[in-house]
Amino acid sequence: MAERKSRRARRVRRAPYAAGVVLASGAGTRVGAAMNKVYLPLAGRRLVSWSLGAFARVPDIGALVLVARPQDGELVEWVLDREVDGAEVEVVYGGETRQESELRALRHLASRIDDGTVDTVLLHDAARPLVSPALIAGVLHSAREHGGAIPGLPAEDVVAVGDDGATLAEQAPGPIIRAQTPQGFRAGPLLAAYEQAAREEFLGTDTASCIERFSALPVHWVRGEQQNFKITYPHDLVIAEQVLAAAEYQT
Repeated sequence: MAERKSRRARRVRRAPYAAGVVLASGAGTRVGAAMNKVYLPLAGRRLVSWSLGAFARVPDIGALVLVARPQDGELVEWVLDREVDGAEVEVVYGGETRQESELRALRHLASRIDDGTVDTVLLHDAARPLVSPALIAGVLHSAREHGGAIPGLPAEDVVAVGDDGATLAEQAPGPIIRAQTPQGFRAGPLLAAYEQAAREEFLGTDTASCIERFSALPVHWVRGEQQNFKITYPHDLVIAEQVLAAAEYQT
């Protein structure tokens, strides 16, 4: 596996600590840009640097990993040299799928997971640049307490459709949420679940689906944030700029 570590010297940290993994190895073609969307400008910085900066401000995040594409190497260097405020970032090259990219990040952390240095891993989409340090810390706290945690917002406008695809069906019991990231889990069971998924060639929809399939860890819901939306289309960048401008005005 190809990987690159930051040129910054790693500080000595008190163990155990959590690892934050920022996933930036997708193409993001729907945004209509010629480059990987996570390197597009957003309020004077590259989009991915906002997520990296948020994780770097959470004291219990002792390792910060960026999962990137090999062809984005120059952009990665540019961001790390200019926009991450001195944070130590370890770079791992991703795979063909999101799940393979996550597995490569977990294998990169495996020795620290095995010896207990890293006790929890949080995985986050770089395309959600407005995640707050408070939400990251909240997910981390819940994951450490319960085993797993996912942020989300109530999906109050969702209705169920029957098997015929035309008629409405009875709503499933309990609330439905729109899942966000970061999704956090105890590190050992998470790594074991991903290795088992790789052996069985199981491809899940997100991190939680692998945990649900191959682990007994309970996964708790943490209330997410409206601003923690995913940049998918060009107008999402405009909205993100407006959110950041409003936040700067309020401060």
